[in-house]
Amino acid sequence: MFSVRPLLSAFVHQTLTSTTSGGNYRLFCTMSEAAKEEIAAKLMKRANEENEESAEKAQAAKRIKADGEHTEDEKKYPKKKVALLLTYSGKGYYGMQRNPGTSEFKTIEGDLVSALVKSGCIPENHGDEMKKMSFQRCARTDKGVSAAGQVVSLKLRLIDDIIEKINEHLPPQIKVLGLKRVTQGFNSKNNCDARTYSYMLPTVAFSPKDKDTGNISAFRLEPETLQRVNSLLALYKGTHNFHNFTSQKAPNDPSARRYITEMTCGEAFIRSDSEFVVITVRGQSFMLHQIRKMIGLVVAVIKGYVKEEVIERSWGQEKVDVPKAPGLGLVLERVHFDRYNKRFGGDGLHERLEWDREEEAIKAFKEAHIYPTIVETECQEGSMVSWMATLPIHDFEGTSTITRDNKHEKQDNADEENDTD
Repeated sequence: MFSVRPLLSAFVHQTLTSTTSGGNYRLFCTMSEAAKEEIAAKLMKRANEENEESAEKAQAAKRIKADGEHTEDEKKYPKKKVALLLTYSGKGYYGMQRNPGTSEFKTIEGDLVSALVKSGCIPENHGDEMKKMSFQRCARTDKGVSAAGQVVSLKLRLIDDIIEKINEHLPPQIKVLGLKRVTQGFNSKNNCDARTYSYMLPTVAFSPKDKDTGNISAFRLEPETLQRVNSLLALYKGTHNFHNFTSQKAPNDPSARRYITEMTCGEAFIRSDSEFVVITVRGQSFMLHQIRKMIGLVVAVIKGYVKEEVIERSWGQEKVDVPKAPGLGLVLERVHFDRYNKRFGGDGLHERLEWDREEEAIKAFKEAHIYPTIVETECQEGSMVSWMATLPIHDFEGTSTITRDNKHEKQDNADEENDTD
């Protein structure tokens, strides 16, 4: 107390000298030390209050200025409904969809929304509540799954050089390639007519079950085997009851019926001394794990674990234990908006949702980020070979309501192919 008393006395002396008469000052000098300290405390309190009031006024003025600038931004760049073409490698991400309250799990949408805020395309508070920007993804992708042609719809400010500015705040494995204005009521999920996925896998997956798979680079696919693979994949075309190709779907559930328009396996090619193929499938929509199970069952048939008739039997009422291929090679290739394009693509106001001009950029991104990730991870970790070792465990004739594979599926919350949300 004694150390601050000279400071208090000096402060009070200066204050009283400037605000009181000489008589009052002489009166102050005759006061006790306690009285002096009380007056000094009151004066300091008043000074602090005045400082706080000044600070509040400054903050208010700053807010008013910011609000004015925000209003100017909104006048200059009013929010418009758009579709964004997005490509990404899913390695290291817990899927596409952002789930509030789980920030420790990195998602594609989490990084995208952060970039939209930082670039000034959306207000900061919209990042916490994605409904405010009418955000919708065309398809969800699971942990580690990539996309070459994902489309999201949302409202944002059409700032100058918008694509470049968004990409400045995105990591290299996520990139916005295109933007198109859409109708106010456009919803990328609901307006999507079909989705095309690809699945890249080593050809050793089609080797006989007694074949040594220790060295995947030594295997080469025979033309006859590829032909048989395609004949099996063709069986999936049309509308079928896929209740055995997902989890927790009853045989009489109407939503289990799905329409497949295309499913083929391309020619083999070499990457990192190992042979790979790409399976392409197009359908209206896909359920949880449906594509991976469709491929898993074909692999089981080709390898000789079960006869071909199991595919048609799987569409019946009984429960079939269908194996689920690894998620590593799955890629959302593109999404289709045929009905939207037919209705609005020629109205003179809106562009068709086709991305022909972006094809080269999509191809370049796949070659730089998606394919190398799949090949390197497969060669280093051997996910396909490890999965093939579990095929003998499956009871393809079993009709139990809960199989070994379904128990694991219940632990999965998001999905690479679940477009129905």
